[in-house]
Amino acid sequence: MWITVFGAFGSVGRRVAEEARRRGHEVTAVSRRSGAGGEVGDARVVADVVRLSAGRDLVISATRPVDGREGELVEATRALLAGVARTGVRLLVVGGAATLVTPQGHTVEEAPDFPDGLKPIARACAEQLAVCRADRVADWTYLSPPAVLEPGGRTGVFRLGGDEQVGTTISIEDFAVALLDEAETPKHQRTRFTVGY
Repeated sequence: MWITVFGAFGSVGRRVAEEARRRGHEVTAVSRRSGAGGEVGDARVVADVVRLSAGRDLVISATRPVDGREGELVEATRALLAGVARTGVRLLVVGGAATLVTPQGHTVEEAPDFPDGLKPIARACAEQLAVCRADRVADWTYLSPPAVLEPGGRTGVFRLGGDEQVGTTISIEDFAVALLDEAETPKHQRTRFTVGY
């Protein structure tokens, strides 16, 4: 496949691009900054999404805004959905964990120990998911990581779930494996799924 990755130079995007290349896919890595390598483009700009998705098999969004600009996540998701709707290319969105339902019956964000500093991005991710679910045109899939997503080993061993949390942690490397598994064998079209240990 020929895959475009927005946010390809962040911690998740870089590993997603590496996993895709490892599997033999052609990757167009996109960054908002020139000099980072790859193509320059902004996921918040529909014209950029159209230009960088035309002729591709898949677009992966691994963008994450800096603190204080969390609203850009929703802006980018709207533009990505609009752009891929024009080109007819499938979209995989790296989402957030905040709306996953825990075994205790509340969402991750509603947990008493959820850090206040993460609430702005949690709310943005919740809105991002709502924007995807409201879309009736694009072919999208939304992958929520567990609450803890950090560098680690690539084991290829994890569990999948839907809206309910299946684990509290996963390595970014295994998260990338789950994302590329979905890219190669779609099982969650126009829906959210999750992954965890």
